[in-house]
Amino acid sequence: MVPPVLYFIIFKYIPMFNAVLAFKDYNVIKGIWGSPWVGMKYFNLFFHNPVFGTLLKNTLFISLYLLAAGFPIPIILALALNEVKSGRFKRVVQLVTYAPYFISTVVMVSIIMLFLAPNLGIVNMILGSLGIDSINFLGNPNMFRSVYVWSEVWQSAGYSAVIYLAALAGVDPSLYEAARVDGASRLQKIWNVDVPGILPAAVIILILNVGNVMSIGFEKIYLLQNPLNTTTSEIISTYVYKIGLLNANYSFATAVGLFNSVINLILLVTVNFAAKRLSKNSLW
Repeated sequence: MVPPVLYFIIFKYIPMFNAVLAFKDYNVIKGIWGSPWVGMKYFNLFFHNPVFGTLLKNTLFISLYLLAAGFPIPIILALALNEVKSGRFKRVVQLVTYAPYFISTVVMVSIIMLFLAPNLGIVNMILGSLGIDSINFLGNPNMFRSVYVWSEVWQSAGYSAVIYLAALAGVDPSLYEAARVDGASRLQKIWNVDVPGILPAAVIILILNVGNVMSIGFEKIYLLQNPLNTTTSEIISTYVYKIGLLNANYSFATAVGLFNSVINLILLVTVNFAAKRLSKNSLW
């Protein structure tokens, strides 16, 4: 246990003390603890920034869209694979759906750009053969969220389904036998045996996903951004990178990051409490 414990202490717990930077006017020469205190200055700057509302709306919209699309699909995929009788077909499907998870973000973004290119992209070539005009997917602000969310679902659904397949493997076989004796149809068996079997795992994953609503992935969105879609693609993390880090305004960047973390913590505790009351399953 020593290596992982040391990892969390050195890279997770010790850096938490430096969150005090959000309340200081950071000076490189004086250092974090020697810099003067400024209280809530940088929080107020962020909250009163004209783009604050847009950033919050974009972050929440993309996160909730991803949660709504990305949470049920792995469950459906796992339930469907669990019903497949052919072991070879099942392994092939698992491989095909699982493999995209290991594609790096940079390569994934390159694939998306090549597939959705306005003139030479395979998607627009197919649309052109059907008599439909070419669409600039990444240049249309209204389409950016869907491109991001559904490419993310495609990349992660297979990996997430493995967790539910593991939960289904632990279901007591006598429950399936009892369902067959009672004359339950396949859908009834899924609803009354499979779904309750994966419910604890699903609740835990849902709690963790909700706890990361404000921390939507930075790298992929940043790489997919261009001047045409920033009205819907600019989120809090990309804004912090551009304004706080590229301009060396570290106190401002820390303040926004701390705001994100506090909101995530509140959401995590709230959803965990609700899940414990409603389903008796929770993180603690």
